[in-house]
Amino acid sequence: MDIAIALVVSFGALLAAVQQGIPIVYPLLGTLALMAGVYRRRGVSRHVLWKFMGQGIQQSAGVISILLLIGVVVASWLLAGTVPALVYYGLQLIHPRWFLVSAFVLTGVVSVLLGTSFGSAGTIGLALMIMARGAGVHEHWAAGAIIAGAYIGDRCSPMSSSAHLVATVTGTDIYRNLRHMLVTGWAALALSLVIYAVASLQHPLSGVESGLVESIPASFSVHPMTLLPAGLLVALTLLRVPVRRTLIVSLASAIALALSVQARSVWGVLQTLLMGLHLPSSDPLSEIFQGGGLVAMGKVCTVVLVSTGLAGLLSGMGTFNQLGRWLSRWAGGRGLFGGTLVAGTLTSAFGCTQTIAILLTQQIVQPLYVSSQASQEQLAVDIENSAVVLAPLVPWNIAGLVPATVLLTDAGFVPYAVYLYLLPLLNWLFRAPTLRRAAVSSPPVTATPARDTA
Repeated sequence: MDIAIALVVSFGALLAAVQQGIPIVYPLLGTLALMAGVYRRRGVSRHVLWKFMGQGIQQSAGVISILLLIGVVVASWLLAGTVPALVYYGLQLIHPRWFLVSAFVLTGVVSVLLGTSFGSAGTIGLALMIMARGAGVHEHWAAGAIIAGAYIGDRCSPMSSSAHLVATVTGTDIYRNLRHMLVTGWAALALSLVIYAVASLQHPLSGVESGLVESIPASFSVHPMTLLPAGLLVALTLLRVPVRRTLIVSLASAIALALSVQARSVWGVLQTLLMGLHLPSSDPLSEIFQGGGLVAMGKVCTVVLVSTGLAGLLSGMGTFNQLGRWLSRWAGGRGLFGGTLVAGTLTSAFGCTQTIAILLTQQIVQPLYVSSQASQEQLAVDIENSAVVLAPLVPWNIAGLVPATVLLTDAGFVPYAVYLYLLPLLNWLFRAPTLRRAAVSSPPVTATPARDTA
């Protein structure tokens, strides 16, 4: 009971922090201290607690390096004129009356090509957000459409790391899973297109965009060559070059362009990579083209370190084991997906990363699928339609926090990322017939030992 009370109090503190605009790292630290205190009261030694927290933090090493690289790459793209060029050409191609639906579609297409929500938000997403901010579009509608589009590919791209992770932990074929993604996702996608089309008419690009097009060449040298960092990123990703190498190559090309085409000084480049782009206040674009840098992403990395330490503690202490037993009773009258949806929501909230949410959800609900003789493919698809898309809707989960940070927005985007909650909602209300048949014709999920996700 003490653990349940602590979790409820912690969740309330996290929600209150988001509502009041308090940095999320503070309630996360409070949650970590509270849970550690509860376990100490139960007699768990400090050594064991530090061990589990350390294991969790150790898992974040790869994520931290990627996040820091993303922060530097975003700053370099701004300074090199890559993002300004994308905005400049994009404003002349996108119809003002259909901006939001275009943003959703374009980000979705890029995310399918790249297979990464972070990369999509930091490239085409950032350019679209700058268009919206400079042309009078509702900021949260724009951010919601962009972030929702970024997770289309995260869910159903053959290049998506989360799609490969789900296939691995469930022992399924990724390409069969992707076909099921299309079957279970088309309705949510179609309805999202309708909603964003209607919203586009209510929030079109205003007349400000003509002034923005005229101002960009005055502050940046706009040339097709400045699109090289973006082109390299897409090409190397399609060639399946490792993410770090891809980002480093894109960064190097952007630095070269900043020094040559944009005629920036070496000191100016280094300063921007560290602190982000900040144009002089006299520049009319100073409030539009800004952000990126190591310092800005360093704040996100702090959240990652604390949240993965918390996830390691909860996982190591078996905190969610009781949840699995409760779901086995609760899901009986509500279907397997209902239980998976609850598990995905809770693990997204307390795991604080999409990867941890996927792994914990699989651990918690697997016994339900074993006892129900459900197929491996159904388990995989249900995780894709719950934990994968619910994670970015949690303001302190880095799945939503990182794109929001890159786009210079806040948690206000969540209600407008309609695809991300329409997908699980429609799948809960209307189960796909193909999956129901698969549960009978496909081999059942075989039980595997619980793995240490810390």
